[in-house]
Formats: sequence, structure tokens, C-alpha cells
Amino acid sequence: MKPVCIREDAELQREHLSAVGRSLYRSGWMPGTFGSVSVRSGEAVVITADGLSKREMTHQDAVMVDPFKGLPLLGETEWPPAETPVHLALYRRLPGCGAVIHAHAPWSTALATRTRDTGGTGQVVFEEMEMAKSLGVPDPRLVVLPVVPNNLDASLIADDVTAFLDEPTADTPPALLIDRNGIFSFGRDIDEARNRLECVEELSHLLMLTGADEPGMAKVNAR
Repeated sequence: MKPVCIREDAELQREHLSAVGRSLYRSGWMPGTFGSVSVRSGEAVVITADGLSKREMTHQDAVMVDPFKGLPLLGETEWPPAETPVHLALYRRLPGCGAVIHAHAPWSTALATRTRDTGGTGQVVFEEMEMAKSLGVPDPRLVVLPVVPNNLDASLIADDVTAFLDEPTADTPPALLIDRNGIFSFGRDIDEARNRLECVEELSHLLMLTGADEPGMAKVNAR
């Protein structure tokens, strides 16, 4: 395995991950063993370990992986979660990305499921919604989130995410929705990634309560 450089404060990063995991569990967005959080650590990535409840996770429940194949670095005792390929795809395609959160937030997951029968990558379009300003996008009046099919294989989902981000006409979204598999939010750091997660979840909540296809609100359709 090619040697990779990590940050000197990697242990603090593990502590921060565990705190975020516990908080998202309490929010009901990482039920059971679902969900994961990761951050860049130099050339490597620190990610919450596989198969654990975030309810009482500690810094020991995070694993440092290489950025190429997602394998644990020498000395690590835990194994990364199944969705690690999607985390790594986002880091590879978004140079400014410093943190990724995969959560099963209920409203955004429900909204994404509305695209199930469209085939291919769908999209959710938020139009003229005041809260979208908190997403930190160039034009909050029109925010488009891709909805990637759930292939039940994280490597295939990662391929779809990569293909979308590689499209020359695709704007970088603040988050990605996965049909029946939650949301991936990302940002320069965990705080920005979490802020985007919370905003998308609340926008999705409003749309699901008021009707996602009403004019001037949002559209859920195929690309």
C-alpha cells in the first residue's frame, strides 16, 4: 500500500467524529447502525467504523483509511463502512471537500424515494425557498439536488456519483440524495456538511408536508 500522510491532530479528528455521530444518533438520523461521518486527514480519510451504533461511540470507533481503495491503514483495528466508496468518490471529485456525512434523515430520504420509477439519476429542485440561502450555494433561488439510484452496491453508487460530478454541465450540489438510502451532505468541514444536512432535511420536510410538486415549490423528476 502506498504510504499516506495524515494530520498531526488525527486523534482530535476521531474525537470530533464520535461527537458528531452521537449527536446525529440523538437526532434520529443515524438509527441502528446506519450512517457514517468522515473527514480528510492529510492524504488519508478518517471515517466512522462499520457495524456500530452511534449512540455511545468513542474515538476508538473511527478508522483511518487510504484514499484510493478505502482500506484501513496499518495499525487500525476497525473496518470502514460499506458506503466508504461514496465518501472517497466525493473527496476525489471535490478538491474543496473536507467532510462528508451519510445520514438516513427521514424527510430527505422520503423525498428521494419519489424518484424511484424515473430511471437513472433523478433530481429534486428547490425553487424560491428562503431556507435554501443557508446552503451556501451561488443561487439559492434554484437549488438542484441529484437523486442517485440505489444499486445496493456502494461501488456502483460511487460510480454514478462520479459520473454525475464529471458531467461538464453539472453544478456542484450541496448534497446528494440516494433513493431509499438517505443523504450524503458535504462541505469544507464537518460544521458546513452538517449545516447543509439540516437545511436539506428541513426543506424536504416542508415539501413533503405541503406537496412536493406544487408550482413555485419544487419538482421531483428525471434528468
